[in-house]
Parts: sequence; structure tokens; C-alpha cells
Amino acid sequence: MHRRAAAMTTNSTFQPRPFRPAVWAPGPHAQTLLARAIRPPTTLVYQRERVETPDGDFLDLDWAPEADESGPIALVLHGLEGSADRRYVRNVCSELQVRGVRSVVMNFRGCSGESNLKPHFYHSGETGDPRFVLQMIRERYPSRRVGALGFSLGGNVLLKLLGEDEAGGVGLVQAAAAVSVPYDLAAGCELLEQSVMGRVYSGYFMRSLRGKVQLKQEMLEPLLDLEAVLAARTIREFDERATAPLNGFDSAAHYYRECSSDGFLQSIRVPTFLLHAEDDPFLPPRSIPTKPVQENPHLSMARHARGGHVGFIEGTPTRPRFWAEEESARFLAVMCS
Repeated sequence: MHRRAAAMTTNSTFQPRPFRPAVWAPGPHAQTLLARAIRPPTTLVYQRERVETPDGDFLDLDWAPEADESGPIALVLHGLEGSADRRYVRNVCSELQVRGVRSVVMNFRGCSGESNLKPHFYHSGETGDPRFVLQMIRERYPSRRVGALGFSLGGNVLLKLLGEDEAGGVGLVQAAAAVSVPYDLAAGCELLEQSVMGRVYSGYFMRSLRGKVQLKQEMLEPLLDLEAVLAARTIREFDERATAPLNGFDSAAHYYRECSSDGFLQSIRVPTFLLHAEDDPFLPPRSIPTKPVQENPHLSMARHARGGHVGFIEGTPTRPRFWAEEESARFLAVMCS
């Protein structure tokens, strides 16, 4: 029998439907990797907008087609080394569209297919860019309700942004959702280093990160020990040698302490829905934030035994469904209506 969601704090206006994991995708790695492979392509066509940031860099925003000219708008934040073209992002944008919500995906710096202009990239706690974009949306569309949705690293960024805001996110968004968040960055890195599959995932990310460093080699050479950065084999090593020094942290450990979203959850003051699997290979179950969710009435969580990382596959092999994308989109549509 499949374990159903246990919403530890329940928002009375929203109940997620039960998650029924696909029997043909057993285990965390099947859920994680098959989801990436079998999500069908969407017909969604983005309109790209480039905006200049206050520090003289740029962000590429990918806008989905207008669903309802008076309807809500949702900012979507992708995961580590993702982009607006990742199928889970395109899928959730389609789910939002059919529910009358227009989405805009913020490609993190350097993730839109072109290197950014400044030496630093993005990281798990860099909240200035999404704050800037949310404020821009608010100014451009003052009469429309605004939500936000983050996956993995993007979810960590979103939760930190809301929690560090002096109003707990009130005035930025009406509601937020976050899927498969690495709430404790140090614990997540440790878990990835402990298993063969964890090292496979890390290797995938590291190839992309090293490639970006090489593209900006001339700019970064005065700031980093590039030989050491390019020799990094784990995310922790990369953060120690690149992320931390580029962003003013003393070390990877300092970066993780300052930027893990579990320390910001208690301060969130807007309805926020967290979706997580206990078998997520990117975070040990002990690091799922039970207590903050129980103590903060603005938070609710659907926590499942299975689902992997940004997986949550249901249905059949020929007609799969993706529970987290459907339910996070439905939550925002309900809460922002």
C-alpha cells in the first residue's frame, strides 16, 4: 500500500490529492532519472525578455503565453544548472497555464545559454535576483496577484527570500510552493558524497559547472585558484574553491550555514506549500524540516515515502503524470485566485 501525503500543517483552502507512485518506477533513482527521461515535450513557446540588473549584469526571463490578462502571474525558479527549457519547468508552466496562471521563468545567471557579465554566477542563497524580478512584476502588473514556485536549488532560494524578507514575503507574493528542496545544504552534499549514485549526480553537475568556469577563465583568473577549481570533483569542493570566495563566504561550511533554507522557514508569512519525498537522494530524511512546518501556520507540507528528487511519477509508462508539478501549480492557482 502506498503511503499518502501527511500535510503536517494544513491550509484549510487547499488539500493536495494523494500521490500514487508508479509501480514501474520503484526506488528513488528510478523516480528521479525516469522523470527526466519520460516527461513529454510541451508545445509551450516562450517569449524571452532580457532585463538589466542593478549591478550591471543581465537576467533572461522566459514568459509563457498569457493565460488570462487579469489572472495571476507565477515566477518559476529552476534547479542547479537548469534553465527554462528543462522539461519539469516547461511542464509546470503548462500546468499553470491551463489553470489560468501565466508563468515567467527566471534563468539564473549564466543558465540561459550565454555567460553572464560579472565574475559571480548564482548560488543557493542568492536572493537578490528573484527579489528584483518579483518587484519588477509587481510594478508592471500592479492589479494582478503574484505567486512563486521553486524546484530544488530554486526552491531553497525562494524559501530563503521569503524568510529573510522583513515582512516574511507579504507584498512580494500571495503564495509560494517549493519542490524537492535541499533544506540543509551541508547534509545534502554529505549524502551525495556517500553513495555511487550520489557521485553520479554530482559528476553531472560538476561537468556543467567546470564548463562555465572555463568560459569565464580570463575573468576569474585573478579571483580564484582556477587549477584547484577545475580539479574539483564534488559540489562541496567546488563550493569551497569557487562559490564561497566569489560570494564573500569564508568557506563552503560558512556558505551552507548562511544559505540553507531550513533556518528561514519560521519567518515566512505567506501561504507556502512544500512537496518532498523521504527517499530524495539529495537530502537525508532527518533533514526534512518537520518542526518549522508544525510551528508555522503559513506552511504546509506534503511528505511522501517515495518520489525521488523532482520525480513524483504516477500513471503508466505511456501516459505518465507528474504529481508535484500538477499539485504545486494547482496550489498557486487556488491561493492566487
